[in-house]
Amino acid sequence: MADLSARTVLIAGGSSAAGIAAARALRAAGARVLMVGSDRGRIEEAAAAAGGAVPLVCDLADAPAVQVLAADVHERFGKVDGVLHLVGGWRGADGITGQTDADWEFLSRNIVTTLRNVVRAFYDDLLASAAGRLAIVSSTAVTSPTAGGADYAAAKAAAETWVRAVASGFAAAQGTDLHSAAVVFAVKALVDDAMRSAHPERRFPGFTDVTAVADACTALFEEPAGGLNGARRVL
Repeated sequence: MADLSARTVLIAGGSSAAGIAAARALRAAGARVLMVGSDRGRIEEAAAAAGGAVPLVCDLADAPAVQVLAADVHERFGKVDGVLHLVGGWRGADGITGQTDADWEFLSRNIVTTLRNVVRAFYDDLLASAAGRLAIVSSTAVTSPTAGGADYAAAKAAAETWVRAVASGFAAAQGTDLHSAAVVFAVKALVDDAMRSAHPERRFPGFTDVTAVADACTALFEEPAGGLNGARRVL
Protein backbone atom coordinates (compact mmCIF):
# COMPACT_ATOMS: atom_id res chain seq x y z
CA MET A 1 0.00 0.00 0.00
CA ALA A 2 1.16 3.52 -0.80
CA ASP A 3 2.42 5.63 2.08
CA LEU A 4 0.74 9.02 1.75
CA SER A 5 1.30 10.15 5.32
CA ALA A 6 3.02 13.30 4.06
CA ARG A 7 0.15 14.27 1.73
CA THR A 8 -2.93 16.42 2.21
CA VAL A 9 -5.71 15.84 -0.31
CA LEU A 10 -8.86 17.88 -0.80
CA ILE A 11 -11.91 16.12 -2.25
CA ALA A 12 -14.50 18.38 -3.85
CA GLY A 13 -17.84 16.63 -3.88
CA GLY A 14 -16.82 14.65 -0.85
CA SER A 15 -20.29 13.45 0.14
CA SER A 16 -20.74 11.51 -3.11
CA ALA A 17 -20.26 7.74 -3.14
CA ALA A 18 -17.03 8.21 -5.10
CA GLY A 19 -15.88 10.89 -2.67
CA ILE A 20 -16.39 8.64 0.32
CA ALA A 21 -14.64 5.72 -1.37
CA ALA A 22 -11.68 7.91 -2.37
CA ALA A 23 -11.43 9.36 1.13
CA ARG A 24 -11.39 5.88 2.67
CA ALA A 25 -8.62 4.73 0.34
CA LEU A 26 -6.54 7.85 0.94
CA ARG A 27 -7.01 7.64 4.70
CA ALA A 28 -5.98 3.98 4.62
CA ALA A 29 -2.78 5.09 2.88
CA GLY A 30 -2.14 7.64 5.61
CA ALA A 31 -3.13 10.87 3.87
CA ARG A 32 -4.84 13.78 5.57
CA VAL A 33 -8.14 14.13 3.72
CA LEU A 34 -10.29 17.24 3.54
CA MET A 35 -13.81 16.55 2.25
CA VAL A 36 -15.83 19.48 0.91
CA GLY A 37 -19.59 19.56 0.43
CA SER A 38 -22.38 22.12 0.41
CA ASP A 39 -24.57 20.39 3.02
CA ARG A 40 -23.12 20.29 6.53
CA GLY A 41 -25.01 17.22 7.69
CA ARG A 42 -24.15 15.17 4.62
CA ILE A 43 -20.47 16.09 4.55
CA GLU A 44 -20.03 15.42 8.27
CA GLU A 45 -21.65 12.01 7.84
CA ALA A 46 -19.44 11.30 4.82
CA ALA A 47 -16.27 12.32 6.66
CA ALA A 48 -17.15 10.04 9.55
CA ALA A 49 -17.83 7.17 7.14
CA ALA A 50 -14.44 7.79 5.53
CA GLY A 51 -12.64 7.15 8.80
CA GLY A 52 -11.28 10.40 10.17
CA ALA A 53 -11.49 12.81 7.23
CA VAL A 54 -12.07 16.51 7.88
CA PRO A 55 -15.48 17.84 6.78
CA LEU A 56 -15.59 21.31 5.23
CA VAL A 57 -18.67 23.19 4.03
CA CYS A 58 -18.60 25.40 0.94
CA ASP A 59 -20.65 26.20 -2.15
CA LEU A 60 -17.95 25.48 -4.71
CA ALA A 61 -19.85 27.32 -7.43
CA ASP A 62 -19.38 30.56 -5.44
CA ALA A 63 -15.89 31.84 -6.30
CA PRO A 64 -15.54 34.21 -3.30
CA ALA A 65 -16.66 31.40 -0.97
CA VAL A 66 -14.01 29.10 -2.44
CA GLN A 67 -11.34 31.75 -1.79
CA VAL A 68 -12.49 31.88 1.84
CA LEU A 69 -12.33 28.08 1.96
CA ALA A 70 -8.77 28.12 0.61
CA ALA A 71 -7.68 30.70 3.17
CA ASP A 72 -9.19 28.56 5.94
CA VAL A 73 -7.49 25.41 4.64
CA HIS A 74 -4.13 27.14 4.41
CA GLU A 75 -4.42 28.54 7.93
CA ARG A 76 -5.50 25.26 9.51
CA PHE A 77 -3.72 22.62 7.43
CA GLY A 78 -1.17 24.31 5.19
CA LYS A 79 -0.92 23.69 1.46
CA VAL A 80 -2.63 20.76 -0.20
CA ASP A 81 -0.90 18.19 -2.38
CA GLY A 82 -3.93 16.94 -4.24
CA VAL A 83 -7.35 18.02 -5.45
CA LEU A 84 -9.89 15.41 -6.52
CA HIS A 85 -12.85 17.04 -8.24
CA LEU A 86 -15.79 14.65 -7.91
CA VAL A 87 -18.59 17.18 -8.24
CA GLY A 88 -20.99 16.25 -11.00
CA GLY A 89 -24.57 15.58 -11.91
CA TRP A 90 -26.63 14.35 -14.82
CA ARG A 91 -29.36 15.91 -16.92
CA GLY A 92 -30.64 14.36 -20.13
CA ALA A 93 -33.45 15.22 -22.52
CA ASP A 94 -35.28 14.16 -25.67
CA GLY A 95 -32.82 15.00 -28.43
CA ILE A 96 -31.11 18.25 -29.33
CA THR A 97 -34.21 20.44 -29.20
CA GLY A 98 -34.98 19.10 -25.73
CA GLN A 99 -31.77 20.48 -24.25
CA THR A 100 -32.92 23.26 -21.92
CA ASP A 101 -31.19 26.35 -20.58
CA ALA A 102 -32.01 25.19 -17.05
CA ASP A 103 -30.27 21.86 -17.61
CA TRP A 104 -27.24 23.58 -19.14
CA GLU A 105 -27.02 25.99 -16.22
CA PHE A 106 -27.18 23.09 -13.74
CA LEU A 107 -24.52 21.05 -15.56
CA SER A 108 -22.12 23.88 -16.30
CA ARG A 109 -22.42 25.15 -12.73
CA ASN A 110 -21.72 21.79 -11.12
CA ILE A 111 -19.22 20.35 -13.58
CA VAL A 112 -17.32 23.35 -14.94
CA THR A 113 -17.77 26.32 -12.60
CA THR A 114 -16.92 24.35 -9.47
CA LEU A 115 -13.82 22.93 -11.15
CA ARG A 116 -12.59 26.35 -12.26
CA ASN A 117 -13.13 27.85 -8.81
CA VAL A 118 -11.39 25.06 -6.91
CA VAL A 119 -8.42 24.77 -9.24
CA ARG A 120 -7.77 28.52 -9.29
CA ALA A 121 -7.85 28.58 -5.49
CA PHE A 122 -5.41 25.68 -5.04
CA TYR A 123 -3.35 25.78 -8.26
CA ASP A 124 -0.30 27.31 -6.59
CA ASP A 125 -0.41 24.60 -3.92
CA LEU A 126 -0.37 21.86 -6.55
CA LEU A 127 2.42 23.58 -8.43
CA ALA A 128 4.56 23.85 -5.28
CA SER A 129 3.96 20.30 -4.03
CA ALA A 130 6.55 17.62 -4.67
CA ALA A 131 3.66 15.44 -5.86
CA GLY A 132 0.86 17.85 -6.79
CA ARG A 133 -2.09 16.04 -8.33
CA LEU A 134 -5.38 17.17 -9.87
CA ALA A 135 -7.89 14.57 -11.01
CA ILE A 136 -11.45 14.69 -12.26
CA VAL A 137 -13.92 11.98 -13.17
CA SER A 138 -15.29 12.61 -16.64
CA SER A 139 -17.41 10.54 -18.99
CA THR A 140 -16.89 8.37 -22.03
CA ALA A 141 -19.79 10.39 -23.45
CA VAL A 142 -17.24 13.08 -24.33
CA THR A 143 -15.93 10.92 -27.17
CA SER A 144 -19.28 9.21 -27.91
CA PRO A 145 -21.97 11.84 -27.25
CA THR A 146 -25.65 11.27 -27.83
CA ALA A 147 -28.23 13.85 -28.86
CA GLY A 148 -30.12 13.36 -25.61
CA GLY A 149 -26.99 13.90 -23.54
CA ALA A 150 -25.60 16.83 -25.53
CA ASP A 151 -25.48 19.29 -22.64
CA TYR A 152 -23.92 16.74 -20.31
CA ALA A 153 -21.24 15.70 -22.81
CA ALA A 154 -20.46 19.33 -23.64
CA ALA A 155 -20.00 20.22 -19.96
CA LYS A 156 -17.76 17.21 -19.39
CA ALA A 157 -15.74 18.11 -22.49
CA ALA A 158 -15.24 21.61 -21.14
CA ALA A 159 -14.03 20.18 -17.82
CA GLU A 160 -11.56 17.93 -19.62
CA THR A 161 -10.25 20.88 -21.61
CA TRP A 162 -9.73 22.82 -18.39
CA VAL A 163 -7.71 19.94 -16.94
CA ARG A 164 -5.55 19.73 -20.05
CA ALA A 165 -4.90 23.46 -19.73
CA VAL A 166 -3.82 22.93 -16.12
CA ALA A 167 -1.52 20.16 -17.31
CA SER A 168 -0.02 22.58 -19.81
CA GLY A 169 0.52 25.09 -17.02
CA PHE A 170 2.32 22.52 -14.90
CA ALA A 171 4.56 21.53 -17.81
CA ALA A 172 5.40 25.11 -18.70
CA ALA A 173 6.26 26.02 -15.12
CA GLN A 174 8.25 22.91 -14.22
CA GLY A 175 9.84 21.83 -17.49
CA THR A 176 12.09 18.80 -17.13
CA ASP A 177 11.56 18.83 -13.35
CA LEU A 178 7.90 17.93 -13.71
CA HIS A 179 6.44 16.86 -10.38
CA SER A 180 2.81 17.96 -10.67
CA ALA A 181 0.17 16.34 -12.87
CA ALA A 182 -3.42 16.90 -13.96
CA VAL A 183 -5.35 13.79 -15.00
CA VAL A 184 -8.78 12.86 -16.39
CA PHE A 185 -10.45 9.59 -15.46
CA ALA A 186 -13.31 8.69 -17.80
CA VAL A 187 -16.13 6.28 -16.98
CA LYS A 188 -19.40 5.27 -18.58
CA ALA A 189 -21.09 5.62 -15.20
CA LEU A 190 -20.37 4.84 -11.57
CA VAL A 191 -21.89 2.18 -9.34
CA ASP A 192 -21.64 1.44 -5.63
CA ASP A 193 -23.02 -1.11 -3.18
CA ALA A 194 -26.03 1.06 -2.32
CA MET A 195 -27.08 1.16 -5.96
CA ARG A 196 -26.72 -2.60 -6.27
CA SER A 197 -28.78 -3.16 -3.15
CA ALA A 198 -31.48 -0.79 -4.36
CA HIS A 199 -31.65 -2.48 -7.78
CA PRO A 200 -30.69 -6.15 -7.32
CA GLU A 201 -32.27 -6.97 -10.68
CA ARG A 202 -29.80 -4.77 -12.59
CA ARG A 203 -26.40 -5.86 -13.86
CA PHE A 204 -24.91 -2.36 -14.46
CA PRO A 205 -22.95 -3.38 -17.58
CA GLY A 206 -19.93 -1.21 -18.27
CA PHE A 207 -20.28 0.72 -15.01
CA THR A 208 -17.18 1.42 -12.92
CA ASP A 209 -17.26 0.70 -9.20
CA VAL A 210 -16.41 3.69 -7.04
CA THR A 211 -13.68 1.64 -5.36
CA ALA A 212 -11.85 1.48 -8.71
CA VAL A 213 -11.95 5.28 -8.88
CA ALA A 214 -10.67 5.45 -5.31
CA ASP A 215 -7.76 3.11 -6.06
CA ALA A 216 -6.85 5.09 -9.18
CA CYS A 217 -6.88 8.36 -7.26
CA THR A 218 -4.68 6.97 -4.52
CA ALA A 219 -2.20 5.52 -7.03
CA LEU A 220 -1.71 8.96 -8.61
CA PHE A 221 0.61 10.02 -5.83
CA GLU A 222 2.97 7.10 -6.40
CA GLU A 223 3.24 7.35 -10.18
CA PRO A 224 5.77 9.73 -11.77
CA ALA A 225 4.21 12.94 -13.04
CA GLY A 226 5.74 12.56 -16.49
CA GLY A 227 3.46 9.69 -17.43
CA LEU A 228 0.42 11.25 -15.83
CA ASN A 229 0.31 14.89 -16.75
CA GLY A 230 -2.39 15.51 -19.35
CA ALA A 231 -3.42 11.85 -19.45
CA ARG A 232 -6.98 10.66 -20.03
CA ARG A 233 -7.56 7.20 -18.64
CA VAL A 234 -10.71 5.15 -19.09
CA LEU A 235 -11.48 3.16 -15.94
